[in-house]
Amino acid sequence: MYKQLRLRTNSIQLHLAILLLFQLVCYAEINAQTTASAMIPVPLETVAIEKKTDAVKITFDEKDPTIMLVESNGERFRVNSVTKQVERIASTADATGAPVPPPNSTANPVVQDIEDYYAYEPGDEPFDYRLVNVPTPRKVPKGTWNMSFTHRFSQPLQPFKESLPGLLGFDSFSSSSFGISYGITDKLYVNAYRSPICQKGLCRTIELGFGYHLTDQDKKSPLAISAYASVEGNDNFTEEYTYNLQAMFSRRFGKRVFLFFSPAIHLNSNGQHRFNPRPDDYFPPATVASTFKLPTHGASFGMGASVRITPSVMGIFEFTPRTGFKLGRTDPLFDSDFNVTGFKNISQPEMGIGLQYSVGKHSFTLTLSNTQTTTTSRYNSSNLVLSPRHLIIGFNLFRRW
Repeated sequence: MYKQLRLRTNSIQLHLAILLLFQLVCYAEINAQTTASAMIPVPLETVAIEKKTDAVKITFDEKDPTIMLVESNGERFRVNSVTKQVERIASTADATGAPVPPPNSTANPVVQDIEDYYAYEPGDEPFDYRLVNVPTPRKVPKGTWNMSFTHRFSQPLQPFKESLPGLLGFDSFSSSSFGISYGITDKLYVNAYRSPICQKGLCRTIELGFGYHLTDQDKKSPLAISAYASVEGNDNFTEEYTYNLQAMFSRRFGKRVFLFFSPAIHLNSNGQHRFNPRPDDYFPPATVASTFKLPTHGASFGMGASVRITPSVMGIFEFTPRTGFKLGRTDPLFDSDFNVTGFKNISQPEMGIGLQYSVGKHSFTLTLSNTQTTTTSRYNSSNLVLSPRHLIIGFNLFRRW
């Protein structure tokens, strides 16, 4: 029994020794294969391909969100999303990682271009197609659709004791107008605009017109000039038409300041005497009303300025003197027996200030003005008969396709 047990133990030890030897041989072969494969040279093409697959890094300029900095394969580019310009920026290292000689070095000097944050192309002017209400000679590029949207509340900010409970006028009734223009060529464009305001003499007005951009401000011309002609019709362009002829000028001073002047003639602005008082408007009928007549035609002289606070933000001011017919209110004059003896026309010129923010093809302008009317023949007067000291909140939106 003891002898059999000893033989079995020797057999187990022999099997263990054989298994250990087999594992050592396998490990040696695997190690040899790994070492051989590590010694195989890698083609230079493989290295080059791996280097070409570097990740693209995109960052935005902190000063101007419309500027993107793109880095790829050791090269850097500055992309302006507004002017659609791409500029290569000098890199601090070449493709192999070696430093590039500074610009003052005589060997391969590198000159770095500096982006002009205030540069723009015609059609991408920093100002909108209107300041607050006064139109500008901004170019309408060929084949583009340009939509504008104006919104005006009715309650003035002052006195604050009355406007504060109404959230500075945001709770008051508002008027929302919109329009669209299309560039037939780089100079000729058409325009359509609608205002929902409905009061004596004007109601649901549609304006149709066309404009021609004569010149941009450049080395050949000190001014940007556009001309515009339009027809306004009440009750959705079915009656009581007014005809407008307008010129628009702008002049740039330095990189930040723009001045504007937009004179206009408004023919038949009191056509059909629709703003005149009528005898039947009073009881007993005021016969003297038939002798009181307001002017039939009018003219306005819109002027304003915009200042670029940053490349994307502009401060705006405008004022519009006018002559001839002036939109407003006609108040009766009474004698001691409360009989109507005459009339007095009360009107206030338009005034507005605003703050405009632009990003790419969008712009938003927060406005303070004293009128809700925004069509060409009516923006020059306050339909609310508010003095320039009493302003209402509104805003303008612009989008281009």
